Amino acid sequence: MNLELSEEQEAVRRLAEDFVAREVAPHAVAWDRAEEVDRGIVKKLGAVGFLGLTVPEEYGGSGGDHLAYCLVTEELGRGDSSVRGIVSVSLGLVAKTVAAWGDEEQKRAWLPRLTSGEAIGCFGLTEPGTGSDAGNLATRAVRDGDTYVIDGTKMFITNGTWADVVLLFARTGGPGHRGVSAFLVPTDTPGLTRRPVHGKLGLRGQATAELVLEGVRVPASALLGPEGKGFSVAMSALAKGRMSVAAGCVGIAQAALDAAVRYAGEREQFGKPIASYQLVQELISDIAVDVDAARLLTWRVADLVDRGQDFATAASKAKLYASEAAVRSANNALQVFGGYGYIDEYPVGKLLRDARVMTLYEGTSQIQKLIIGRALTGVSAF
Repeated sequence: MNLELSEEQEAVRRLAEDFVAREVAPHAVAWDRAEEVDRGIVKKLGAVGFLGLTVPEEYGGSGGDHLAYCLVTEELGRGDSSVRGIVSVSLGLVAKTVAAWGDEEQKRAWLPRLTSGEAIGCFGLTEPGTGSDAGNLATRAVRDGDTYVIDGTKMFITNGTWADVVLLFARTGGPGHRGVSAFLVPTDTPGLTRRPVHGKLGLRGQATAELVLEGVRVPASALLGPEGKGFSVAMSALAKGRMSVAAGCVGIAQAALDAAVRYAGEREQFGKPIASYQLVQELISDIAVDVDAARLLTWRVADLVDRGQDFATAASKAKLYASEAAVRSANNALQVFGGYGYIDEYPVGKLLRDARVMTLYEGTSQIQKLIIGRALTGVSAF
C-alpha cells in the first residue's frame, strides 16, 4: 500500500479543501441551527465532480479512484457531516450501486443525472422495526403482470425529502434475505409519501425522512439486479458505504484536532496557555493518534477496492474504529474547550453531536464486531 498521494489525488484533496472553505464551513452553524442545509449545495457538489467520483465518465461520472473519493469525503466531513452525507448516500450508496448492478438502460437513465446533481438518490433499507436485521424486511413488492406493487414504510432515510429516486429494498419472496429484491423507485410515483424527521441530536441539517409506500406501482424494469438478490445488492453497497462513513469520521476527528490545538494555544489559565499543561497535551495527543489510525485503516480499504481485492472485513474494521474514534476525539476536544465547548458558537459540540450517529448507521459498532468476528472464526453469531 502506497501512503504517498499522487499528484492527481493531492489536487483532488486541495479542491475539496477549497470547496469546503468556500461553500460549506461558513454556513455549517446556520444550517445546523435551522435544521436545513441549503439545497443549492447539491448542484455545486455536482459541478466540481464530487457526485461522480469513481463512476465511469461515459455515464457522466468524473472517474478517479476510491482513495480520491475518501479524500473528498474526509474534507466534507471536516466541514459539515450533513453535507458529507449527501455525497455518501447519493453517490456512495445509490449511484455506485446502479453502476455496479444496473442494466444499460438504468445506467443511462440515472447516472448522468445523479452525478451532475440534477437528481439526488436515497437508500431505502431501514424500517421502523428493522435496522440491523436487514434480512427481515416487512416492506413487500408483489408482482402483478409487468409491474410490482409495493407497500411498506422506511425510516431514517438520508436525503429522503430531497431525493428523486429511492434505491428501495422490499420482500418479493419468502422469509429471510433470499426473499429480498432491490428497486429503483422515482419519488414522484403515486402512493409514495415522504415525512421529514426533525429534532435529531446531530446531522441536523441533513434531509432525513420517513417514506411511506401505499400501493406504489413500478414497472418490472425498475428491478435492480435479479429478483431475490436485493440483500446482496444492499450488502455490496454498504461494504463500500462503510469506507465512506469511516472517511467522514476521519474528517470529524481531524476537525476536532485542529480546533483543540488552536484553542489550547489561545486560551490562558493560571497565567499561561493551556497547551502548556500536561493533561491538555494528553487529550490532544490522544486525538492525534486516533486521527492517524482511523485514516490509515480507511485508506487501506480504498487501496483494496482499487486493487480488486476483498475489502468487506477491512471496511468493517475501518468503520468501527473511525466512528468510535470520532466520538472520542470530539469528546476530548470538548474537554479542552471546557465550558465554551458546550455552546454552538464553538465547533466541538456540533462535532460530537454529528459523530455520535456514526456508530449507529450503516451497521452499528456491535454489528461491525460480529462481522469481523465471523470473518476470523468462520462462525456467524447472528
